[in-house]
Amino acid sequence: MRVVTNGWFWNRPDTGTGQYTRHIARLLSTLGEQAPDVIVVVPAGQSPDGAPSHDDFTTDRLKLIRHPIRITHLSKVWWEQFLIPRMAQQLKADLLHIPYWAPPARTWGPTVVTIHDLIPLILPPYRGNPLARLYTSLVAASTPGATLVITDSEASRHDILNTLPVSPDRVQVIPLAVGDSFSPVAGESDRSIRRDWGISEGYLLYLGGFDIRKNLASMLRAFTYVSRAVADAQLVIAGRLPTRDSPFTPDPRRLAKEMGIPDCSLHFLGYVPESHKPALYRGAKAFLFPSRYEGFGYPPLEALSCGVPVVGSNAASLPEVVGPAGMLTDPDDAEGMAGAMIQLLIDESFHSELSRRATEQARRFTWARTARLTLKAYHTALTV
Repeated sequence: MRVVTNGWFWNRPDTGTGQYTRHIARLLSTLGEQAPDVIVVVPAGQSPDGAPSHDDFTTDRLKLIRHPIRITHLSKVWWEQFLIPRMAQQLKADLLHIPYWAPPARTWGPTVVTIHDLIPLILPPYRGNPLARLYTSLVAASTPGATLVITDSEASRHDILNTLPVSPDRVQVIPLAVGDSFSPVAGESDRSIRRDWGISEGYLLYLGGFDIRKNLASMLRAFTYVSRAVADAQLVIAGRLPTRDSPFTPDPRRLAKEMGIPDCSLHFLGYVPESHKPALYRGAKAFLFPSRYEGFGYPPLEALSCGVPVVGSNAASLPEVVGPAGMLTDPDDAEGMAGAMIQLLIDESFHSELSRRATEQARRFTWARTARLTLKAYHTALTV
């Protein structure tokens, strides 16, 4: 089987889609005699500083074709709608895989599209400007033409079936996974990494984005209760902070100040490189993730893989990912979140039990399983 994959995000390993594209392509090529030949068409010159080179991922069954292109919004549409289908045809592919929500409008042949979420359709603040809404309309109208749709969670499958005209037998759930560096085994450099960031073990951790659906206001409100109940409680907030305080990206530093949270209880780390994340997770007493909507939720799974319990919301896909390894409440239930944080901070036996569950829950998600299920989906698409 020869599979051509749209590699628009290949050189963006800092994104979930970039990680997904790389892991799937690499692992599919290692499935022994059943492995398909995977050809990833990659925009040339799109690599950010520090990204692994193309050749690092080439195997007998995995090839990369670099196509020069000037990166713009319009060129991205041209790439998705015209270049990728044309390349699939020229390379005599048996199947085309689009690893994010961008199926070509014109039917090329057997096509599998992965839809991680439908945020632009479901959440009004994310619909963007007229150009963004036009793009969303294009990919939404093109989706019924896909042979098969893969999605990350039952919650996203429910959204797809309720929002797009796709039949249930053409939408399959294949959960994601995280890298091997996220494990409960402490690394030799863990302490020095945390020391360099000016933090020590035993803190509550948030690591993620700061847009409105991440719901940091509820988390900070919950921490106001925690800081009064546990004198030495520390909250570490990691991630690239908003460059502008706005209704869409409220600055958590302003929110914390307005809520009267003492500066000595908060640590804003800003951007954290991927290589430092496992050490930050492993030093945390609990990971906080109060998001109102996630198609899957990488950060909670990263935390669980490091043996760290999760306190967060029971919205969308998060209960599927966290399972029994966390304490989930309504996104607006700040007091409930606070109670969960306090219990994990002061009750060692309870914390140990949830840490054990975290490791067990994380074992359910592996890239090898994701690759095997994806190959099975390819065969299904070829027989439809």
